[in-house]
Formats: sequence, C-alpha cells, structure tokens
Amino acid sequence: MSAMDRTGGRTGRNVLGGPLDVCGMVPRTGFFRNGCCDTGPHDLGRHVVCAVVTREFLEFSRARGNDLVTPRPEFDFPGLQPGDRWCLCAGRWLEAMEAGVAPPVVIQATHEAALRVVPLEDLLRHAHADGQGG
Repeated sequence: MSAMDRTGGRTGRNVLGGPLDVCGMVPRTGFFRNGCCDTGPHDLGRHVVCAVVTREFLEFSRARGNDLVTPRPEFDFPGLQPGDRWCLCAGRWLEAMEAGVAPPVVIQATHEAALRVVPLEDLLRHAHADGQGG
C-alpha cells in the first residue's frame, strides 16, 4: 500500500513525524469523518489519538459522560464495539491512561498534535501490536 493510499491524501504528520495513516473506515472515524485523526481549528477536543477501543475504555468513557456505545443514527454514528478503531480526544485518552484503562494506540495513525497533550513515551508504551492504521 502506498503512502497516498494509507493517508487518503491527507498531509498531516503522525507522532513519529511520518505521514498520517488512516485510522479506521468502518466505522468511519475522525473529526472530519474521513477515516483519519487529522485536526483543525474547529476540533476543540483534539480527536487525534487513533485507538483500538476496549470494553474497559468504553465503560470508562460512558462513566465520564461520553457514550460511544449507543448508536446515534442522527449523527451517522453506529456505536462502537471493542476492537473498533476510533480517533479519541487526546485529553480523554490521557485520563484513561491515568485511570489504568487506556486503549492501545495505533502510532502511525495518531496525529502529531497529540504530543501537545500526551508524551510520546506514554503513547509508545500503549502501542497496538500491529501498529498499522486502516
């Protein structure tokens, strides 16, 4: 797969300085719902950490007021299941890490803007085994 295929033509950089890979297309993730964890000035939550969500994280997020499990068809949101890849807010991922329930991170698909909130060492320590986006 070429860099263009993995990035969908996006110009964002990942936390390692390389091209930003696609995080997930089913369900379609990202602030812009383009499958990538890229960001812009309107993304106040910084949805830049590509994670493979776990049951523990989904329960944690729901307890914090962000239900990612319940489908919301009016927002074209199918609801997440453990194993889905999703662009998480960097702050929420950090909270989950501090609570011991951080989901694994897909490093090549995590936007460099995550480094404004989360140290690279923490992201690498929680890297998903395959490390690939898509």
